[in-house]
Amino acid sequence: MPSGSPVLEADVPAPAVAPQLAGPADRLRHYLRAVGALLWKDLAAELRSKELLSSMLVFALLVILIFNFALELDRSAREDVAAGVLWVTTAFTGTLGLNRSLSQEKDRGSLDGLLLAPVDRSALFFGKALGNLLFIFVIQLIMLPVFTVLFDVSMLQPLLLLAVLLGSIGYAAVGTLLASMTVHSRSRDVMLPILLFPVAVPLLIAAVRASSGVLTAAAWSDLSPWFNLLLVYDVIFVAVAFMLFEYVVEE
Repeated sequence: MPSGSPVLEADVPAPAVAPQLAGPADRLRHYLRAVGALLWKDLAAELRSKELLSSMLVFALLVILIFNFALELDRSAREDVAAGVLWVTTAFTGTLGLNRSLSQEKDRGSLDGLLLAPVDRSALFFGKALGNLLFIFVIQLIMLPVFTVLFDVSMLQPLLLLAVLLGSIGYAAVGTLLASMTVHSRSRDVMLPILLFPVAVPLLIAAVRASSGVLTAAAWSDLSPWFNLLLVYDVIFVAVAFMLFEYVVEE
């Protein structure tokens, strides 16, 4: 602009207008996108390495085979113990997967990067919990046909699959919360089972009783209290983990 010329209003840049705050739908969309990205990251890493699923699967099959040869029972007795064997195998296999899922992030140094990401910390919990749930449920879907063959018990029943799903949700939720707490400990491989198993006792008892009742063709009036307990446990611990994850994940 030439010297001495008047300053026109059009020459002055307009002040930047602050963007409006996103509405609830936009925030929810952003939150779900963050959860999906974290879940996809874990799935893509596992598809490349196949370390977690392979170790969980080998361990689960070994436990099933040991129980099968140790318990030489007739058919009625196998129906009584099959649910217990299923959930003992799930508890130990799931603990192995929970430990490795977060310890790998810690050892690679990527956990700090995830915590610094501009997303809600609870999105990190749900991404990790959904990944752990998916791994546990995949292993169980492989285990059930093996149980059917070795124990000569029909494990592929809708109600049994529902009990397995509800039990897996609660176990993955509380396990992910406690794994994030113990991941900074040097003895995390020992600390996680010590903390997890006492907390998961109500879940495991309800899952065993519900699964055993399905296998023995019990009436729904006998099964419903255990399914209700599984559902209540899931709701409570998912809510507790949602509220506490931000604090326990810090060093």
